[in-house]
Amino acid sequence: MRLRDFPSFIRTTDPKDIMLDVMVEEVERTYKAKAIILNTFDALDGDILDVVKTQLPPVYTIGALDLLLRQMPHNRLKSIKSNLWKEEPGCLEWLDTKEPGSVVYVNFGSITVMTPQQLTEFAWGIAKSNHPFLWIIRPDLVVGDSAFLPPEFVDETKERCMLASWCPQEEVLNHPSIGGFLTHSGWNSTIESICGGVPMICWPFFSEQPTNCRYSCVHWGIGMEIDNNVKSDEVKRLVRKLMEGEMGKEMKMQVVDWKKKAEEASIPGGSSYLNLSKLVSEILIG
Repeated sequence: MRLRDFPSFIRTTDPKDIMLDVMVEEVERTYKAKAIILNTFDALDGDILDVVKTQLPPVYTIGALDLLLRQMPHNRLKSIKSNLWKEEPGCLEWLDTKEPGSVVYVNFGSITVMTPQQLTEFAWGIAKSNHPFLWIIRPDLVVGDSAFLPPEFVDETKERCMLASWCPQEEVLNHPSIGGFLTHSGWNSTIESICGGVPMICWPFFSEQPTNCRYSCVHWGIGMEIDNNVKSDEVKRLVRKLMEGEMGKEMKMQVVDWKKKAEEASIPGGSSYLNLSKLVSEILIG
C-alpha cells in the first residue's frame, strides 16, 4: 500500500483533522457492536477478514448483496431501489443493438465531481478510442457548472454513443455488450462490476475509492488505474488496452473467475448465504 492508496479521510499528517477524528470514533464504536455486517464475500477479502475477525465482534460477510437478493423469493421488496438518481429509460435497449463485449460503460457514481477540463479530457479520450460507449453524466458532475460537452465531440461520436443522466447499473454491467467499465472505484460499483464480470479502468476520487482501486488493480488483477491528472491520450490508451489488448483479456479472465466465486458465495450453502442465515438467527431473532 502506498500513502495515496489509503482512504482520503485518514491520509493526513494533522492529528486534529476532523475527519480523522470521526474515523477513530467510528472504529472505537465497532468494538461495542453486536455484529459487523460487510458487503463482501470471504474469497475476495479473506486475508483482511482473517485479521478483522480476531479483533472485532462477530463479522458477517453477506455480499455481494445483489447476487444474494436473487436467491430471495419474488415479492414486493423487488421494487425497492437504492439509486440516488432517477433511471433514464433506453440504456438497455440501446445496448441490445451492440455487439457482445464492444461497449465501454462510463459512470463516476452519484457524488464524484470533476472540473470542466477533466470532463473534456475524458470525452476526447473516449472518443479517440473509437469504441462505442454508454456514458452516464449527472447534471451535477462538474464542479460549480453544468456538464457541458464540446459540440464537436457530440457530432463525432453520435453514431456510437449514448449519453444518459442515470441508468440501472446492475443490469447494464450484466449486459453482454459491456466490455469495460470506466469507474470512480466506489465500493458498490466495484463489487457490481465483479458480479457482472466486467474489468475496470479506475479513476478514484475520494474516501475509500483509492483503496478499492489499489485492490482492483494490484491484488485482484481486474483493473487499471488512470492518473488523477487525466489526459485524453492516456484515456484513449487505457480504453484500447482494456478493450483490445492482451492485458485486457487477462483482466477479463480474472474478473470472470471472481464473478464465479461471488456467485458461489451467494447460493444456498455458500459463505454469504450461510452468514445471512446465521445473522438473522443469532442477531435478529435472539
